[in-house]
Amino acid sequence: MLDWIRFVLTAALLAAGLFLLITGVVAQYRFKYVLNRMHGASMGDSLGLFLVVAALCISAPDGWVVVKLLLVSLFVWITSPTGGHLIARLELVSNEHPENEMEVIEK
Repeated sequence: MLDWIRFVLTAALLAAGLFLLITGVVAQYRFKYVLNRMHGASMGDSLGLFLVVAALCISAPDGWVVVKLLLVSLFVWITSPTGGHLIARLELVSNEHPENEMEVIEK
């Protein structure tokens, strides 16, 4: 009975994670502006990978495998926002008129 619960929980987390990762890939092709693309990619990267790693941790046979998977997830969660911030900053510095490509709301 416990094996079935592990299997169903693993399958549900994998399906949710893969859905988010595929959505991030589709967002790369649908969005036109680089900051919008980056947002779609970062959602798939962060949350999708976390759900996939959580599913793999549930189905892992060994404790060391779980530790390694959690370290991979921690590494991605640290480096992904930093890389996204640097890409966004580079886009805003190198593009002279970003308001032509995105909607700017003035107060």
